[in-house]
Amino acid sequence: MPVPDYQTFMLPLLKCVATAPKSFKAVCEELAEKFRLTDAEKAKVGLTGQPTYVNRVGWAKSYLKQAGLVESPSRGLVKITHQGSKVLNNPPVKIDGKFLAQFPEFVAYKNKTKTLTVTAPPTPILSLETPEETLQRIWLEVNEKLASDILDTVKQIPPAFFERLVVDLMLAMGYGGSREDAGKTVGKSGDGGIDGIINEDRLGLDVIYLQAKRWKGNVGSEIVQTFLGSLVNNGANKGVLLTTSGFTDPAEKAAKMNPTYKIILIDGPRLASLMIEYNLGVGVQDTFVIKRIDQDYFEEPE
Repeated sequence: MPVPDYQTFMLPLLKCVATAPKSFKAVCEELAEKFRLTDAEKAKVGLTGQPTYVNRVGWAKSYLKQAGLVESPSRGLVKITHQGSKVLNNPPVKIDGKFLAQFPEFVAYKNKTKTLTVTAPPTPILSLETPEETLQRIWLEVNEKLASDILDTVKQIPPAFFERLVVDLMLAMGYGGSREDAGKTVGKSGDGGIDGIINEDRLGLDVIYLQAKRWKGNVGSEIVQTFLGSLVNNGANKGVLLTTSGFTDPAEKAAKMNPTYKIILIDGPRLASLMIEYNLGVGVQDTFVIKRIDQDYFEEPE
């Protein structure tokens, strides 16, 4: 039989992790056995460089995760959530996009990756999207999944690694100084919570202080106020506070309370987006070039 599409994998995947968390590798092996994939089918590789069935199981997991039916409590692990268990109490015949649309988390995720809002006929002859718009939407969706995978990974790395990561990100974004200069305060005791310091320019005319919070819950205003105090004590007026989670509304307000001090807050989604944009912890997998006709070439010379 051909390798099933990712939607066909979704319900069996949810059932696969219903009794206990499993590694993604174990889930893939179990689903391959369930669908009796041959060695040739398992060896089939797509554009991603991954085996096609592994890639499709990965997308099935990603969509279930966006709907809140599974989660990744640790690196490479897949675990059913309370919401996922409720689904299996009265399981549907199939889990697909229409079924997932009942979950607000999934709807919010899909709306974020859309570039167009169209109402398609039941059986469209042609898509209302142009090929370029389709490619752009797919690119956004692939990056959304990549960002989610990045955050899952970052949440599992040791705190010292995360502190080093935020310094590397600032360097990748073009801020001055060297890796050695930037890392001087990382892990230093008595630094008032400062995890890194980096020159704003290569001459070191001004510095930016960094603080990294690898948290599950949102960062509150007290953390921002403590960070502000660290800036004051160090004679600085610029800082970046990064977290793998998010910030409360009071925290956002606290960051803007004193115009003398510039504090930038970077939450988990923006952190992942910046890592993708500046190629930190990611690599180019494929490059697709879209060309258009050069009308100037075909112009007759006068």
